[in-house]
Amino acid sequence: MIVRRLRGLLLSPLALLGGCHLALLDPSGDVARQQSDVMIVTTAITLLIVVPVLVAIGVVAWRYRASNKQARYDAEWDHSPQLELVVWAGPLLIIIAVGAISWIGTHQLDPYRPLDRVAKGQPVAAGTTPLEVDVVSLRWKWLFFYPQYGVATVNQLAAPVDVPIRFKMTSDAMMDAFSVPELAGMVYTMPGMQTVLHAVINKPGQYRGFSANYSGAGFTDMRFSFEGMSQRDFDDWIARVRAGGGELDSKAYDQLRQPQRDAPVRHYAHFEPDLYTRILDRCIDPGETCMTQIMSSDAGKPMPGMHDGSVHAGAGPLADAGKPVRAQAVAAH
Repeated sequence: MIVRRLRGLLLSPLALLGGCHLALLDPSGDVARQQSDVMIVTTAITLLIVVPVLVAIGVVAWRYRASNKQARYDAEWDHSPQLELVVWAGPLLIIIAVGAISWIGTHQLDPYRPLDRVAKGQPVAAGTTPLEVDVVSLRWKWLFFYPQYGVATVNQLAAPVDVPIRFKMTSDAMMDAFSVPELAGMVYTMPGMQTVLHAVINKPGQYRGFSANYSGAGFTDMRFSFEGMSQRDFDDWIARVRAGGGELDSKAYDQLRQPQRDAPVRHYAHFEPDLYTRILDRCIDPGETCMTQIMSSDAGKPMPGMHDGSVHAGAGPLADAGKPVRAQAVAAH
């Protein structure tokens, strides 16, 4: 109730903007809404010290102005325990409160953590299978795989409302940031690494998605549409993709990964089942060695120049130097 009133207070000055909608203050996804609540509450708590300080500046400046001869001036005053208590205790309590709320909220909304609810007071039903979406950021477009349905799309993402979504993300060549403000906070995509995001959309509609990390000349056109649908509309959308899409194989992917600005929406009715895994493993083209194979190979052999557990000065380079090495998955909050 308090958060709802605070949100209404923050949105009321924006009523004059008419049709404008601020996703960060009133999002349509439960994860984004919880993140908005954390932001609003911490801002309100911070204002408990900011506003009194700003008011005190004006009061002190007016009361002790040069023309006010009635103001009391004590040349011997140098200390007040009561004032010291207020000056130090107030900000300290606020820091503790903001830190506690931020810490709890950050861990509850960890993008790697599976959802335990789809909306306030609506837990995830037992046996619910999340919608799986594999995401690849390209230059400068977005590729979405739907492994449960065997289809893929470019620059168009759809999901049924009130259904948990599990995104697995990587990148072809550049570091990008997947961001749909109505859905959840942004998560980075990086070549050879996989990040994860759990989210849900609660209202049907078309929402804006984009890359929030600069990745070259076409960065400004790296946008996509995210559509929240009813389950029936989502099934119809999948059927349309299957009916009008092409084949996404290694050859088609090589063409797709070429830099392109303002890329149109594309549908693929079929894709090679292991294509996302090979993109992540950096072994798309025939003859390329996957990073997992390199790691497995390197785990069982010593470094050149290493004898009896020691490395000699001037030892030669690693046999696999220059090849990518798969890193552990990390999330960007």
